Amino acid sequence: MKLFAIVTAFVFVPAIAMAETWTGTIVDVMCKGRDLASHTRECAVTCAKGGYGLVLGDGKFVKLNEAGNAKTLGLLKKLNKEKDLKAKISGKLQGEVIQVDTIEFQ
Repeated sequence: MKLFAIVTAFVFVPAIAMAETWTGTIVDVMCKGRDLASHTRECAVTCAKGGYGLVLGDGKFVKLNEAGNAKTLGLLKKLNKEKDLKAKISGKLQGEVIQVDTIEFQ
């Protein structure tokens, strides 16, 4: 049993270590080119069908995967904040899409 625990730790630790973290503003794909300061939570929920992405500090837009879209929509529906939808996302970047592990609104 002890050997199993050690082997399991070596298998899962590298996967966690490879995760990256990004911070930026969550926006739905349909509104990605618009003014972020005036973009609202209500708009993001209404336009959820197109998916979400994160606008980074340098202005680059990075899409979220389907699981990330679902997590984002669920959190947005519960969020008390109406504007300034800043978030911290951890996951892996595959091409131009973040494979989301966690998302936390700030």
